Amino acid sequence: MKISAIVPAYNEEERIEKVIQPLKAVELVNEIIVIDDGSQDKTSEIAESYDVRLIRLDKNSGKAQAVKRGLADCDADILLLLDADLIGLTPEHIRDLLEPVLQENADMTIGIFDDGRLVTDLAQKISPNLSGQRAMRASLAKQLVSLDTDGYGIELALTKLAKTEGIRTRRVIMKHATHVMKEEKLGLVKGTIWRMKMYKDIVKYWLN
Repeated sequence: MKISAIVPAYNEEERIEKVIQPLKAVELVNEIIVIDDGSQDKTSEIAESYDVRLIRLDKNSGKAQAVKRGLADCDADILLLLDADLIGLTPEHIRDLLEPVLQENADMTIGIFDDGRLVTDLAQKISPNLSGQRAMRASLAKQLVSLDTDGYGIELALTKLAKTEGIRTRRVIMKHATHVMKEEKLGLVKGTIWRMKMYKDIVKYWLN
């Protein structure tokens, strides 16, 4: 079965290597697709140095559109979605996300941070369905392309789709993994504005 990893990235030159490297170390992954969502740094150049499949978007369109673009150009049987700002990602985490789907014990897995950093651990304990780390059957992922979802509502779209379609999901603990928060990337003011936009996207989708 063909497995493709889709990594949406926006200005992640300092972090994307730490996601690509463990992906390259997993023999199960046949293809890595990086969608550069209008980055203004060297995200694309760094990704290309690892011989991945790179899709460049002319302008920043948001995570949902970046993921949809990757899905539209993918012919895999199983898809792995990973954020580009992960810290502590290991090949074992990737295999743990994939195995339940490969073994047909689940249609989708959701990666949950644990013992990484208190703030991200707590956030995922409160809202595990907002995790961007997932493996799933392509038939499920492809349905996202036609869904009306923007920004960070894509995780909720997957969750609602799984619930309405009776899709089997399993949570996978990602020990010692975490990610960089927007406030750390952009500074407190810009990061807070970005976070409010993210919550707006989520609430908007949830109420629809």
